[in-house]
Amino acid sequence: MNLKLLDYLGNTAEGPYFDRKSSRIAPKDIIRHIIAFANANGGSLAIGVEDDGEFTGFGMQRSHSPDEYKEEILKSCYPLPSFNFEKVAYGSKDTDYILLIRVEASSNQVIMKMPEKTVYFRVSDKSMALNHDQITKLEYDKGQRFFEEQEIKDATIEEDIDYDIVRMYCEKMDVTGDINVKATLNARGLIRNRHLTNAAILLFGKNPTKFLPQARVRFIRYDGMKPLTGERINISKEKVCDAAIPVILLQIADFIRAQLREFQFLASNGQFKRIPEYPEFAWFEGIVNALTHRDYSVSGDHIRVSMYDDRMEIFSPGKLPNIVTLKNMKYTRFSRNPRIARILTEFGWVKELNEGVNRIYDEMQSFFLKSPQYSEPNNQAVRLILENSITSRNIRASDQLSTLFAKEWVTLSDEERVILQYLYCNDKVKVRDLAGFLGKSVVYARKVLKELTARGLAEWKGSSVKDPHQYYTIPRQYGKIK
Repeated sequence: MNLKLLDYLGNTAEGPYFDRKSSRIAPKDIIRHIIAFANANGGSLAIGVEDDGEFTGFGMQRSHSPDEYKEEILKSCYPLPSFNFEKVAYGSKDTDYILLIRVEASSNQVIMKMPEKTVYFRVSDKSMALNHDQITKLEYDKGQRFFEEQEIKDATIEEDIDYDIVRMYCEKMDVTGDINVKATLNARGLIRNRHLTNAAILLFGKNPTKFLPQARVRFIRYDGMKPLTGERINISKEKVCDAAIPVILLQIADFIRAQLREFQFLASNGQFKRIPEYPEFAWFEGIVNALTHRDYSVSGDHIRVSMYDDRMEIFSPGKLPNIVTLKNMKYTRFSRNPRIARILTEFGWVKELNEGVNRIYDEMQSFFLKSPQYSEPNNQAVRLILENSITSRNIRASDQLSTLFAKEWVTLSDEERVILQYLYCNDKVKVRDLAGFLGKSVVYARKVLKELTARGLAEWKGSSVKDPHQYYTIPRQYGKIK
């Protein structure tokens, strides 16, 4: 008796990968769930379990037999999805068992119910019928999803698989004793025709970029609110992670934590409080989603995490899978890489029931930060922007400037410091812009800018005093912060 599996079948919440039904359900009524799992990311249907998790098995009146369910799947699903049956015993009677139907994700075909030709898709804990446009988009995406299953004929388990990652995975799955690496990979569909797949190398490879150069994450920390080039280049930190996905997640998380700070500020009640620059769940989940769902067939680009004084941006090559849109992504789950998604779910990194995206919103809100901003630049990538607080960016800019100006900083008035922060954060500032920012006259703004320029703390740029494009900026000689 498999106690761990029984606990899972009785207590796990229904979701994208799991559903439970009584054995009294008509065989024709399970077809929508079988097809929905196959068209989405795969999943398991447990028959013989009530909605509340009670095991009732196959001994009740009006219970159907496993053969009836199998015959209905063979008759009603076209093309036939990959599935298997397992009887999981929980008691002493012959009927004390649960029928567990495991359904594989269909990589390159849309499965439909015959004769109606209805297509179902798993969305959270529901198996929903798709309309014509959604079916067309799903057919398109099935072609993309095949990439993770493509074979890498030059790769071998002995030379290219990191046994330590496989061991870490098996520990997460509570596998004890000697670990058979080949059997583990094969059980998860990561070997095809005796060859390792792209998914196997991405998840467990020693050096994935040997075969997939795009499989890396680059982190860049910029000083300021936009990237600069040439003499004013403002990159202060940079790291490239090009290991297997589980290792990348550990490496990049540790590195980003070292770049983030907590800020102390004086609250209105007179007490000092500390706030993090960003809630950790929000940025980490953003990176997990990028690694899980990106289009790895896009070979000319890689995942980028860019950190500025006011925001963090996570850029993932490849647009959203067509069944997912910017409008429905909080409640619609679809992965073009279902095997990668399943493994990372079993590692504990990918969340169920769209908890991840929803919680990013909740975490940002709980820290009184702006909602996350998702976009699809040029319809070719997905970008997530997380903005920090005004307090955070002002303190960070102030710290940067106190380092830049060193001794001069302590001699400045509060207003002069604010003006220099404004120059620093905006790079180029016109007199009228500063006047509006300060809420004072243009004459006053010009006067203070000239005074700062005379002291060497600001720099004027223009061809003449009548130049309409003239502006002020931080002097070039101060350079960037190391």
